[in-house]
Amino acid sequence: MSKPVFEKHLFVCTNQRTGSDKRSCGEQHGLDLTAAFKKSIKEKNLDMPIRAQRAGCLGICDFRPTVAVYPEGVFYVNVQLSDVEEIVQSHIVENKVVERLLLQQ
Repeated sequence: MSKPVFEKHLFVCTNQRTGSDKRSCGEQHGLDLTAAFKKSIKEKNLDMPIRAQRAGCLGICDFRPTVAVYPEGVFYVNVQLSDVEEIVQSHIVENKVVERLLLQQ
């Protein structure tokens, strides 16, 4: 098995539904979240291959906005701009999951 290209890979849902009553993550600042994650990561000048990018629907729109972190497969829900620094510092830098934002099964 080959080594992943990125040590950490963040997917930020930016999906926006049209013509549907169902909610979507992108309606609540999905693109702003993506930009904030990229900025925070760049400012920290982390010594690891990492990427934050926008993603299509992650399938759990009712918990919006959603951010998935791989390779762990952690899903953070109802993520706000004020949560970005905490996720980057705790999860990316310190390898500690931000429990209060985790998707509850």
